[in-house]
Amino acid sequence: MTAADELARKTCVPCSGGVPPMSREEAQAHLPAVPGWTLGENPTHLVRAYRFKDFMEAQDFAVSVGRVCEAEGHHAEIAYGWGHCTVKFWTHKIDGLHENDFVMAAKVNRLPFG
Repeated sequence: MTAADELARKTCVPCSGGVPPMSREEAQAHLPAVPGWTLGENPTHLVRAYRFKDFMEAQDFAVSVGRVCEAEGHHAEIAYGWGHCTVKFWTHKIDGLHENDFVMAAKVNRLPFG
C-alpha cells in the first residue's frame, strides 16, 4: 500500500486546537504522498489547481470536493470558474497544516477530474 493509499483510507480526527501546526519541513516531507499539491505561503496551506474543459466540469468537481469535505467534517476553500478549480486546505483552529489536510488532499486526488 502506498503512502497516498494509507492517507486516503484515514478519516479526519477533529482538531480542537492546542497542537502546533506542522512545520514547513514536516509538510514538505508529506507532499510526495499527495501528488499535484503544493504548499502555500504562511500560514501554510495545501493547494492544488485543476483545469477543466468548461464551467460545468469545474463546478461538478467543486461539488464533488464539497461532498468529500462534508463527509469528513474538514472543509476546503474552493474557488472555481470557467475551466478551473482551486482547492485549498488548512486547519483553521491551528492556523496551519495538520495531518487531516493531507488526508483530505489524498481523498480529493481520488476524485475523477478533467
